[in-house]
Amino acid sequence: MNPYILSTLLFGLGLGTTITFASSHWLLAWMGLEMNTLAIIPLMAQHHHPRAVEATTKYFLTQATGAAMLLFASTSNAWLTGQWDIQQMSHPLPITLITLALALKVGLAPLHSWLPEVLQGLDLTTGLILSTWQKLAPFALLLQVQPENSTLLIALGLASTLVGGWGGLNQTQLRKILAYSSIAHLGWMVLVMQFSPSLTILTLLTYLIMTFTTFLVFKLNSSTNINALATSWAKAPALTSLTPLVLLSLGGLPPLTGFMPKWLILQELTKQDLATTATLAALTALLSLYFYLRLSYAMALTMSPNNTAGTTPWRLQSLQLTMPLAVSTTATLLLLPLTPAAVALLAL
Repeated sequence: MNPYILSTLLFGLGLGTTITFASSHWLLAWMGLEMNTLAIIPLMAQHHHPRAVEATTKYFLTQATGAAMLLFASTSNAWLTGQWDIQQMSHPLPITLITLALALKVGLAPLHSWLPEVLQGLDLTTGLILSTWQKLAPFALLLQVQPENSTLLIALGLASTLVGGWGGLNQTQLRKILAYSSIAHLGWMVLVMQFSPSLTILTLLTYLIMTFTTFLVFKLNSSTNINALATSWAKAPALTSLTPLVLLSLGGLPPLTGFMPKWLILQELTKQDLATTATLAALTALLSLYFYLRLSYAMALTMSPNNTAGTTPWRLQSLQLTMPLAVSTTATLLLLPLTPAAVALLAL
C-alpha cells in the first residue's frame, strides 16, 4: 500500500478514536466510531484476497448495524429525556440499547460470532489493530454510560468468558484462537465495569500488552495455524522458549502479568457479594487456559516432521523490528510485582 494512503488511514483511525474519547455529545461519539470503521476497511481489504474481502464485508455490516443501533438509541434518549449528553443517560431503554450496540461493536457474547470469522480473513498486522485499537472507542463509551441494570453487564460478561473459553477449544487456526481469547478477556472487563471502572481500564491495558506480544510473535514466525508453530524453534529459539510463558500470561497464571487483573477482578466481585459469579468466571478461565497450553505444547514440546535439509529457508534472518516485541514480552511476563502500585492507583 502507498505510504501516503497508509498514513492517511492510520491518521483517520487515530482521529476517530480521539473524537470518541473527547466527545460528550452522542452525535460526535457516533461520528468518531464511523470514522474508525471507515478508516480500517481499506486496511482490511488491501490484499484483495476473497477471504479478506469477505471478512471486510462482514465487519462493515456488523459495525454499520452497531452504529445504526447506537444512533437510534441516542435519538430515542433525546426524544424521551431531551438530553444528548453521554453522561446524562437516565432512561433504561436507551441505556440497554446502547449497551447492546457497543457489545456488538466490540464483540461481546452473544453478539460475538462475527469476530472469529473476520479475524480469520485478515493478515496478522490488521488483526492486531482490530483486536487492540478498535476496542478502545466503544469501551470509552461503555465506561461513560455505566448501565444501571448490572444484571445485563454481568450476563454479557459471563457469557463472553464462557464462549471465549469454549469456542477456542476446537480451533487449529491461531487467529480464531486469538479472537476467542479476545472475547474472553472482554468478558472479564465487562464483569467488573460497574463496580470498579479503573480496574476495567487496568485489565484493558494488560490485555492490550499481552495481545500485542502474541500477535508480534506469530507475525515474526509467519504462523497462522498450530502446526506452523512447531517450526519456530529453527527461526527464533530464544523466542520459542519465551512464548509459552507469554501464552500462560494470557491465560492468567501467576507469577506472570496476566494474573494481576484476574486476581483483582475476582477479589472485587467477592467484595460485591457475587461469589457465584466470581467462581463461574474463574472456572471459565480454565477453559481458556487449556487452549493456551495446547499452543505452548505445540510450540515448545513438538518438532516439525521435516529433515534437516528442509529447514534451510527457516534459518534466514527476519527483517522485522524486534525491539517492540522485546519490550512488550518483558511487560507481559514481569509486571506482576507492580500490583501494589496498581492497587494504590485504583484506590485514588
